[in-house]
Amino acid sequence: MYVCSCFGITETQVKEHADAGACTPRQIASASKAGTDCGSCVRQIQSILGRGACPRRELLDEGAPAFSDPTAPDRTTVAPALREAA
Repeated sequence: MYVCSCFGITETQVKEHADAGACTPRQIASASKAGTDCGSCVRQIQSILGRGACPRRELLDEGAPAFSDPTAPDRTTVAPALREAA
């Protein structure tokens, strides 16, 4: 089933990105573009992530970064577009 019709992103793809460490709608957007056009799929993405699609949720709750880049000064990686939006 499609979650994001703007970019053709399926629920399976959202779950795959979550399994790879993307545990927030913003991180899913960075990985797949889902939710970055009309935004109507963001609530559905939140729902998918809320159903336990993120295996790293417990680590995130403890303050661990979702993505890690040892070469980055702050040791985390954030997409440039998301950095500007924050």
